[in-house]
Amino acid sequence: MAKKQTAGHDRLGEFAPQFAHYNDDVLFGEVWAREDELSAHDRSMITIAALMSGGNFEQLRSHIALGKEHGITQDEIREILTHLAFYCGWPKAWSAFNIAKEIYGAER
Repeated sequence: MAKKQTAGHDRLGEFAPQFAHYNDDVLFGEVWAREDELSAHDRSMITIAALMSGGNFEQLRSHIALGKEHGITQDEIREILTHLAFYCGWPKAWSAFNIAKEIYGAER
């Protein structure tokens, strides 16, 4: 069983409790839990692609880390980001690679 997502409640619970509910209970509690339809590994790859394409690097950081937890290897993240560079933009790929290097502990 996946660990319970609490980022919404932790960060926005008092300020935006309904949004926190949708984030933690609906998105991560219901949608991400549907692993019979799509694995967490594959959902992470899709989410990383969507966030990178939109330039949402603050969220990309946590989703690359989550993808690592879901089994995305360092080789896979390199291939994902290289592939996306041609569809989403070279500068976005540079930014995403810097995030991935931090998360995967790569020096160069």
